[in-house]
Amino acid sequence: MTLTSVTDDALADDLRTRVAGTVAVPGDPDYQRIQPWNVAVPVTPRAAVFVESAQDVAEVMRFAARQGLKVVVQSTGHGALPVGQDAIMVLTGELTSCTVDALNRYARVGAGVRWQQVIDAATPYGLAPLCGSSPGVGVVGFLTGGGIGPLVRSVGASSDYIRAFELVTGTGEILRVTPEEHSDLFWGVRGSKATLGIVTEVEFDLLPIPQFYGGALYFDGTDAAAVLHQWRRWCADLPQTVTTSVALLQLPDAPDVPPPLAGRFTIAVRYVALGDTEEAQRLLMPMREAANPLIDAVSVMPYAAIAAVHADPVDPMPTHENHALLRELPAEAVDALLAVAGPDAGSMQVIVELRQLGGAFAQTPPHRSALCHRDAAFTLTTIGAAVPEIAEPGAAHAAAVVASVGQWSTGGQLPNFAPAADAARLARCYDEDTLYQLAALGERYDPAGVLRTGQVARYPL
Repeated sequence: MTLTSVTDDALADDLRTRVAGTVAVPGDPDYQRIQPWNVAVPVTPRAAVFVESAQDVAEVMRFAARQGLKVVVQSTGHGALPVGQDAIMVLTGELTSCTVDALNRYARVGAGVRWQQVIDAATPYGLAPLCGSSPGVGVVGFLTGGGIGPLVRSVGASSDYIRAFELVTGTGEILRVTPEEHSDLFWGVRGSKATLGIVTEVEFDLLPIPQFYGGALYFDGTDAAAVLHQWRRWCADLPQTVTTSVALLQLPDAPDVPPPLAGRFTIAVRYVALGDTEEAQRLLMPMREAANPLIDAVSVMPYAAIAAVHADPVDPMPTHENHALLRELPAEAVDALLAVAGPDAGSMQVIVELRQLGGAFAQTPPHRSALCHRDAAFTLTTIGAAVPEIAEPGAAHAAAVVASVGQWSTGGQLPNFAPAADAARLARCYDEDTLYQLAALGERYDPAGVLRTGQVARYPL
């Protein structure tokens, strides 16, 4: 049977004989469960499979190849991209095993696990899982995209701490991937998202970080220029023990937003310092003195409270993101950014964020990976509300924000920031050699191109 001759019901019935997990097609009640965290993204796959094992994933891969369909994977849907009728969606939310080996300081988790689950399991032992700014994000998607977290300058990319993967290739082969076993895949999966297969389990190191000195300082929007210029100067001399970011905020007037920040333009300085607390306090003083804070939420915190630093939203919402990497941030770049995204610019973005990189992130990791652009100095990210009435102008404004600092941009991007399916844009996540190697590995491990859709590394046409 060909794709065009198989009805949805017949396709679902065939799949159900092959997998243990739930299969849903349009019209089935379970099909509604595929809605991603970013609710602005349309996902309408031909079928959805809520897999219960790596074997289920392997069966879906082989089935899709026979039917001429693609396969996409989703855990939480934070980095969701549009999915159409040419694809089967693999949902990994049922793969929730989470084991912490406190003696040997590592965790083994399934592809459906979110960071909060690992934090809850590891922090009672004084161990830190190197999560991103939001513990509600899925572990696997974050790590396969490289992993830029709130301690990135102190510890480097989170994907550098991976010990092993369980990976299902495009041919349906289930492999254990380590620095010694299938080392080519161990290199490539760390940074290329689902280009080379679907990860069903991952093992990674836990670090002995029971606490940190950090949090956020929030200032009124009228102080944005003073704070942002001071932050730029202050960053230049920070030691590797400090990771920081700054965000121009326009948070809604909502019950879960603190009153001093709700419905107004503010600016937040995020700060995480490891080591001596008194030294961490001293290092932060220039930012505390930049203006009068509306809220000073910086203190000694247990690692379990790492989410408080960025205070990212938890509930699903419609968002649009854009992103760039900067090689430097001179005063002229700050002025250019404020001109389009500052308090008097009529900005359409909810968040415009700069993160400082460098430090451990820029150092050579123990095992090379496909994560590129480690020489970038800063990330710039815009996040806007993708509601229908402002979605198009909001996206145009986000592009203008990125363009405003274009002359200081490296031209690169990071995989986990502003996801896109456009091949030319995806190519910016990699240097030429890395892109070539990933494309070659894709041909080797997925010769039928089952995974060649969505956010996968491939040459632009």
